[in-house]
Amino acid sequence: MNNSIQRLNDVFFYGLYMDEEILKSKNVEPRNKRVAVANGYELRIGKMATLLRNDKAKACGLVYSLTHDEIDTLYVKSGLIAYVTEALMVELEDGSSIAALTCNLLNPPADDESNDEYFQKLIKCMNNYKLEIPQKV
Repeated sequence: MNNSIQRLNDVFFYGLYMDEEILKSKNVEPRNKRVAVANGYELRIGKMATLLRNDKAKACGLVYSLTHDEIDTLYVKSGLIAYVTEALMVELEDGSSIAALTCNLLNPPADDESNDEYFQKLIKCMNNYKLEIPQKV
């Protein structure tokens, strides 16, 4: 087992961190990009994006291979400490499934919370990667 600091972990992104240019701007190297779907989850955008469990839903996104330090750079070192890392299964375009990490809010956004600017940027990002656009959430 490779326990080096350079060991790569598959990470599922469902928000603006899907954008390779945003990752690069944060000194993160997006490796091994794959389109993926998290079945049983729905995207919810309040002030920030998160995934909520919903057996009848699916959340589309991208998987990249990152180091632990890169994951920390995106969340802890960027002040996004409300996000926690958790594991989930995602389905890749070829029909195979893999375990991936994702960063998610423990406390979901309030029902009246929204961020239209974020949502519009997310639509543009998802169009760039030819991902299924969620309904406004």
